Amino acid sequence: MFALALLDEAARLLESFRAAEKRLVTAESCTGGLITALLTEIPGSSDVVECGFVTYSNAAKQEILGVSANVLAAHGAVSEAVARAMAEGALVRCYADVAVSVTGIAGPRGSSDQKPIGLVHLAVARRKGATLHRECHFGDIGRGRIRLNAVEVALSLLRLALAE
Repeated sequence: MFALALLDEAARLLESFRAAEKRLVTAESCTGGLITALLTEIPGSSDVVECGFVTYSNAAKQEILGVSANVLAAHGAVSEAVARAMAEGALVRCYADVAVSVTGIAGPRGSSDQKPIGLVHLAVARRKGATLHRECHFGDIGRGRIRLNAVEVALSLLRLALAE
């Protein structure tokens, strides 16, 4: 299902989390669970992956992750503020040490001049430490590639969060 290089990277990340005795949670929108699917493709991932939330709609972001309606109204679902709120909300709702979130526009619809196809916001929240954020502009490279690129960035942010 996933390319061997991506599987290898995920396995190394899980081993790093295991060695640090840390657990993680995902909060996904535009990736629809791909981050969790990749991580759980690796045997033994259950000792690192606590759970995963797929919150595609704004209502789900509010009800499941506690993202404020005011934040959604002020910034829109695809924004730094919402990515941060998703990661921080996921961390509050489970026993993980680190949470990664992703929200974006994978296309082919849903874009605007201010928020084009390929715009993705990711965040990593930690129980100890500041929440990290990354804004990506992948361009209109196709829905599947945008989503997989977001998964790759999520892995790199998780590795960065663990190293700090």
